[in-house]
Amino acid sequence: MNLTVIAAGAWGTALAIAFSARHRVTLWTREDDVTQTMLAERENRRFFPGHRLPEALRIGTVFDASVADADLLLLATPLIGFRPTLRRLHEARLARPLIWVCKGMEAETAKLPHRIVAEELGEDALCGALSGPSFAEEVGRGLPTAITLAANDPAFARQTAIELHSHCLRIYANDDLPGVEVGGAVKNVMAIATGICDGLGLGLNARAALMTRGLAEIARLGVALGGHPNTFMGLAGMGDLILTCTGDLSRNRQVGLALAAGKRLPQILADLGHVAEGVSTAREVARLAGHLAIEMPITQAVNAILYHDVPAAEAVEALLNRDPKPEMQ
Repeated sequence: MNLTVIAAGAWGTALAIAFSARHRVTLWTREDDVTQTMLAERENRRFFPGHRLPEALRIGTVFDASVADADLLLLATPLIGFRPTLRRLHEARLARPLIWVCKGMEAETAKLPHRIVAEELGEDALCGALSGPSFAEEVGRGLPTAITLAANDPAFARQTAIELHSHCLRIYANDDLPGVEVGGAVKNVMAIATGICDGLGLGLNARAALMTRGLAEIARLGVALGGHPNTFMGLAGMGDLILTCTGDLSRNRQVGLALAAGKRLPQILADLGHVAEGVSTAREVARLAGHLAIEMPITQAVNAILYHDVPAAEAVEALLNRDPKPEMQ
């Protein structure tokens, strides 16, 4: 299969490396300096240092040419670049089946990626999301990973999962696109919360409680947006939540740890050097939960810390002082 990966951040580069073992892969990025370095040194020194690019992996230099012969597009842009990339494809009349790996909700609209695709490319566009517990660093090293591919067409999901599946990167088909997207988006908010919890030294009991109650929040919102309850017990729900909340490679967890240490958000993001999607997603999820009258206290607490200057310890105290209620409500 001819596969073009659009955007050469850490995750896009890792997937391009992984898929090039079985497919004809082209990696394209808008950053000319990154392109030139990859061509000259066979390494993405800026976003994914320490991983040599396979000789079979092609580096695209012209967008239209890189996309023209693709059987499948993989969009690895951050969410902020997702809609502009779709518009570029539409304007160039480069209609191709596509999947994406960004996780979040669009700023100001709280729209999930599949709704953005429908607006920009039409309701009939064949598309899906690749999600689940996965760090780029480990995928790039060829370590075992299992993820989910959900699509708006179950047959497309099944066939694409089979074609992309390998013994180290195991891909499972799923027909619950909104549920998989919600799981991938909101777990980043919970990872910030868990980083705050650990940074404040609240203990492992508190971490387990927060993650469990966080999963309940994810499921409540996901079902309200059309997701299937079982999805949140799988790779794109519980699996992704566990990894992102506990793994120190998680950017969103790092944001939480820094917030607990009293650092200001602009400095945290500057030090991070990469996008932490949970930061913008927290605001959109909090606003959407309010609009839908869905109780999401952990999300609201993270939003208050990020955007309303509420000290982390104060937000945690407010959570601990909530009235008790039956667990499954």
